[in-house]
Amino acid sequence: MGETVMVQAQPQRRQGIRALSAYKSYLLLMIAKMISHFGDSIDSIAYSWMVYMITGSEILMGTLFAFNFIPGIVFSLFTGVLVDRWPKKKILIIAASGRGVIVTLTALLYLTNHLQPWHLFIFTFINSTFQCFSNPAEMSIVPRLLPKELLLTGNSITASATRTAELGGLAVAGGLIALVGISGSMLINAATFFIAAILFLGIRFNQAVKPAVSPNGESPPKAAASYWKEFLSGFHYVRKQSMLVVTISAGAFVNLCLTPWNVLQPVYVKEILHSGPFGLSLLGISLVTGMVLSGIYISQKGSAFKKSTLIVFGYLLLGVTYSLLYMPAFIGFYPLYTAAICCFGMGFAISFINTPVSTFMMETTPHDMLGRIGALSSMIGTCTIPLGGLIAGYAGSVMDANHVFLIFGILMMIPGLLLLTQKKFMSV
Repeated sequence: MGETVMVQAQPQRRQGIRALSAYKSYLLLMIAKMISHFGDSIDSIAYSWMVYMITGSEILMGTLFAFNFIPGIVFSLFTGVLVDRWPKKKILIIAASGRGVIVTLTALLYLTNHLQPWHLFIFTFINSTFQCFSNPAEMSIVPRLLPKELLLTGNSITASATRTAELGGLAVAGGLIALVGISGSMLINAATFFIAAILFLGIRFNQAVKPAVSPNGESPPKAAASYWKEFLSGFHYVRKQSMLVVTISAGAFVNLCLTPWNVLQPVYVKEILHSGPFGLSLLGISLVTGMVLSGIYISQKGSAFKKSTLIVFGYLLLGVTYSLLYMPAFIGFYPLYTAAICCFGMGFAISFINTPVSTFMMETTPHDMLGRIGALSSMIGTCTIPLGGLIAGYAGSVMDANHVFLIFGILMMIPGLLLLTQKKFMSV
């Protein structure tokens, strides 16, 4: 019977990929996400370099990075209910347009030398708030555009397409900043948001595709009244599941340890690697390329290993390669490319952690609780990032960035070593 299922699954997958072309509105959504992710990749380099040039303070950079996640922590309990009640298409259009306006304003203020650090905090808060609405709206709109049998295919293709767009943005970011400057690069990112908003206007819901319903048969708006009760039930469920507690806690600790990398990259590139925006772009390309290749490997070979083995390997590899970012400062030749190899290793390791962990949660959590458990896991993981940002900012002010990476890289290996001692976990 197992062989019969496999034989049937292959043509269904090929047919599903071809069938996506019949859903024009979904293709518009996917193209809009690709364009905005392309712009975000360019902006990630331009913006981080701009913040470093304006502030010159590791503490302020860390504080700003931490501040970026405050809206997600504060508002995530509420935005899901509001998104269920409000028109999803309008949310996407308003959020994309709003982010485009904020990025345009930031670029113009920087171009005219009027941008101040306090502006950055306000703009960061507004943009992050827009994301609190747009992210769940995107997730909610997909089942209204595609039938259930095409959701996995659509999500997989969109993930690959957006990751490729990110690589493209990182590849051109350094040269683009050199050509049109930081402000020009940010204006290009703003344009991608406006283009995405225009594409969202063309989305039409397929009447043949019925929105998903909750397990009790109610539509999301009717179920919204019991939101708080259901959310608290997620806490109670996780508390009783020791394996979920272990994986969620380990994920939160990894986010804490990775925050210094996100905060101190510009400092590391400029002061340790003696490079500029091109260096930031190269490290980003290396990281994302590693994630793409390991994702492909896991999709082909991952089933041959226990998920616990993949996760532990990911933690240890991530910790080792993260720690090795300490070394380029002492290498006399090509320190930037040595760091890029380390970044590739970090990216390669991340997929070994994320993919098995998410699969484990899906396999062990009742289907009618996946949304709540996923939201709870995301919230707990996000809560450690502001703390990591503050720690990274202070640590970067008292020691070189590569020393900070060495310390947190060593700490990163702790979850992997501890999980090795958990017999119940290693049996998964």
